[in-house]
Amino acid sequence: MKVAIYCKISAQDERPERQRADLEAYAKRMGYEYEVFEEKDSSRGGRPIKQALLKRLRAKEFDGLVVWKLDRWAKNLSELIPEIKDLLSKQLFFISLKDSVDLSGENARQAFHIVSALAEFERASVRERVILGLERAKRAGKKLGRPFGARDRNSRQKRGYLA
Repeated sequence: MKVAIYCKISAQDERPERQRADLEAYAKRMGYEYEVFEEKDSSRGGRPIKQALLKRLRAKEFDGLVVWKLDRWAKNLSELIPEIKDLLSKQLFFISLKDSVDLSGENARQAFHIVSALAEFERASVRERVILGLERAKRAGKKLGRPFGARDRNSRQKRGYLA
């Protein structure tokens, strides 16, 4: 089996080499052939290495993906769930070493589908409650958004926003 190992190194990592070493040791212990993809964390430029890896995973160049922790792969649930669903739909497995998440078996996949369905339901519920709350506030005559004050007017005049 050939797996992709994805490492995301952030500036806060005290020992970034540990992440890669742990993942490589796991792959060797499992007898996997592997290729390492290492990304330096950057809030600006996106994550080009991750995007290129996703393309290769979708093309089925690998049998699965191994990451150190879930937060190294995705910034939030709305990014994580669709990507893992996509990988599972292509019969690829997903393993997060430190989080003890192993989606290589059918039972684990079914459990993930249930958890992700609940997360999607909760996200939709929160969105609906926010929209209803905003509509109620509008009907009550409340002005939504940040208040416009003299401080705003002065700085905008200096920048040429107001005539």
